[in-house]
Order: sequence, then C-alpha cells, then structure tokens
Amino acid sequence: MGADPHRSRPPPLPTPAVPGPPRIAPESRVPHMDATTSAELERRATARSGRYRRVTYRSFLIAGAGIISPTVVGLFLGHREGRLPLLLLPPALAGLGVLFWFYTRIIARGLDGGADRRDVVAGGIVAAALSPLIAAHPLAVMIPYLWLSAVALSPMRVRTIVLLCLGTSAVEVLVAGVAWAVAEDRPVRWWTVPPVFAVFAATAGVVAFINRYQRGIWDLHQETHAVRQALARAAVSEERQRFSRDLHDLLGHSLSLIAVKSELAMRMAEADPGRARAEMEDVRRAARDALREVRAAVRGYRAIELDAELAGVRAVLETAGVRCEAGPVPDGLPPEVRAVLAWVIREGATNVIKHSDARSCTVGLSGYGDTVVLELTNDGVRRAAEHATPPSSGAGSGSGLAGLGERVAMLGGELTAGPQGRDRFLLRAVLPLDGAARVPEPAA
Repeated sequence: MGADPHRSRPPPLPTPAVPGPPRIAPESRVPHMDATTSAELERRATARSGRYRRVTYRSFLIAGAGIISPTVVGLFLGHREGRLPLLLLPPALAGLGVLFWFYTRIIARGLDGGADRRDVVAGGIVAAALSPLIAAHPLAVMIPYLWLSAVALSPMRVRTIVLLCLGTSAVEVLVAGVAWAVAEDRPVRWWTVPPVFAVFAATAGVVAFINRYQRGIWDLHQETHAVRQALARAAVSEERQRFSRDLHDLLGHSLSLIAVKSELAMRMAEADPGRARAEMEDVRRAARDALREVRAAVRGYRAIELDAELAGVRAVLETAGVRCEAGPVPDGLPPEVRAVLAWVIREGATNVIKHSDARSCTVGLSGYGDTVVLELTNDGVRRAAEHATPPSSGAGSGSGLAGLGERVAMLGGELTAGPQGRDRFLLRAVLPLDGAARVPEPAA
C-alpha cells in the first residue's frame, strides 16, 4: 500500500555542518617508545645515577683516606721519637677512626641532599679534641681538614663554610703555637702568626673549594637526571592528549552524521520507506568512511620514516648510555623498503636497551646493486645472546625478531641475528629493492 501524500510527515532533521576530520600530519608524531622500553630507559638512567653516586662516594672515601693516612704515619713516628706515649697511641688511633666514621656519614648524607647537624657538630668536636696530636708530629695538622672537607660537601651556605675555614685555621694556629712553645720551651714570636695563619687558611680554602666544586657537579648531575625524567613524563602525557584529540577529530564528524541519519531514518521508516532506506544507505556509507579513516590514521601512527628513526634511535641509545654510530641512508630506496628497514632498526635498538649490557652500537646501511643490507652491531653479546629471540622462532607472534622476520620475508628478504665473534652481536637484514612488488594489496 502506497503512502498517503496528504498524510502529515515529520519535518526532516537538518544535517549538522560538522567539518571533516583533519589528516594527521606525519611530522606531528613523536618517536615511538613503548611502555616497556620507556621503563627500561628509566631503569638504566636510575642505575647510571646510582653508579655515579657510588663512584662519587668512593672517591671521597679515597680522598679522606689520603688525608688521614699521613696523620696515622705521623702518630707512629711521634711514638718512635718519644713524643707520643704508648698509652696514648691506641686512643689516638681510635679517635681518628671515629672522626673518619663521622666523615663517611656526613658525605653520604650530603650526597643525598642534606646533612645531620648533629654529625657535623660531633665530628667537629672530635676533630678539635684530636688537634693537640700535632705536638706528637706535624703531620697531625691534617686532622681538622678531614672534618672540613666533609662539611664543605654538605649543603651549607658559602658564607658559613668560609667562616668555618677561618675558624679552623685559627684553631690550627693556636694549637700549633702551643705545641711549638711546649716543645721548644720558649714563646712563639708574634710576627710568625700571620703567615702561618695565611698558610692554614689557604689550605683550608683549597680543600673546601675542591669539595664544594665536586658538590656542584653532583648537584648538576642530579638536576639533569630529574629534568630528563620530567621531560620524558611530559612527552608521554602530551602524546596521549594528542592521540585523544586526533581520535575525537576523526570520529566526531562521522559519529554525529551517523546519529543524525539514523534518527531521521527511524522517523521516516513508516512515512517514507524509500527515504528511510536512502538515509540508512548514507549511514552505512558514513560508517565505512569512518572505518577507512580510522584505519588510515592507525597506519599513519604506525608508519615510521627511516631517517627520523635513525635519529630517534641514536638519541634513545645515547640517553641509555650507549654510544651510537649510524651511517648515511642510501638514496633511491623504495618507501616499503625504507619502512621495513626502519622497523628493523627500531626493534634492534629496543633489544640493545632491554637485553644487553652494550656500551657501543653501530648501524650501517649499504647498497649492493639491487639489494640493500642493514647491519646493527653492539658489544653486549653476553646478555644479548641469552635473551634475543631468533627470527625463526615464534612465527606468527608478530612481536620481536619473529615479527621482523615476517616483515622482511614479505619483501623477499632475509633477517639473521646472532653473536659475531667473541664480543659482538649482529642483527642483519638483506632486502631486495624490488621487494615492494611482492607485497600483496590489502583487501578492500
């Protein structure tokens, strides 16, 4: 039965004028880095910072031992010369041990960003109590400098450290003068005090300056590490927000159109079935267009450029503490070959970060007639050989070297990975330049 032309019909709903989805520019993408690789980079950065802290701490321990060792030798020489009784030698050595213990505590807490005032005061008291040992031997003059070097490493203001240097020098002059007067049985000449004080003050200033300079280097390292972590977190957050915006722009127009057309078709189903079918055909077309646009966007996100990937891999490896050398890219490579080579470089660099102790990595690209060869070598063969997945294993998994083997095979190439010599690991991909013709076209 036909529809009555005089029958009232619902008014058609206007189609919203929603602008078409913007295309995602390839240059707006940031270098790919999955969560596992990012976590591995952060772990390596934290481990590198920990190693630097241990090296710094041990260097200060060695410096402290270098300061206190002459004092120990001087005490034994003073005992041998009869200026230090045998009964006082063990307590003096024990006091030096206590002072060195405070030295290690002040340094350890200073590297962590602070210092316990009680340790500083207690160490100063011990150093002052041991200062009279200068009467046993002149080498004992190094005792206060051990405490001062630790205090200079703590986060104190420069003015405070300068006052401590002057105070330490004054105490040194006083103790040395008394010791000399007692030993020589005559008073100290007053005109010798200023030059002796100047020498002690200059020595204290040099010790404080060196340790303060080392403290500045340590603070700079810590700030750099914190800035790198903050930048990495900001980059991940910005990429998530950009992906959310792109997804909204892609689907907002199509979904709005589908909603309007579907509602219109529902209202026209009884009044005008032909019009309803036409509207549903528009809905189907809009849904297919949206699906095609989403697939194109996904391909755009997944697509990688060889030159950009080389630069990104070099930066990532350098950040992870791996020295990277990359050769130039040969001219005239087909886009499909460039894309597969970029994937091989990305996966190879990821394996270097995750599964090796490499300190250097080399990426080489060479053209031989109608064939291009990519070789990625690193010196972390011990762990790399243990953890790397052979290309032939796990076929079909689409991940790791197995997935790379499938990508390379689709272009008629070959992928190999394994130890090279005693201390090298080689990832090698050989691709024909006409491999793009072998790739089947995707179904519509």
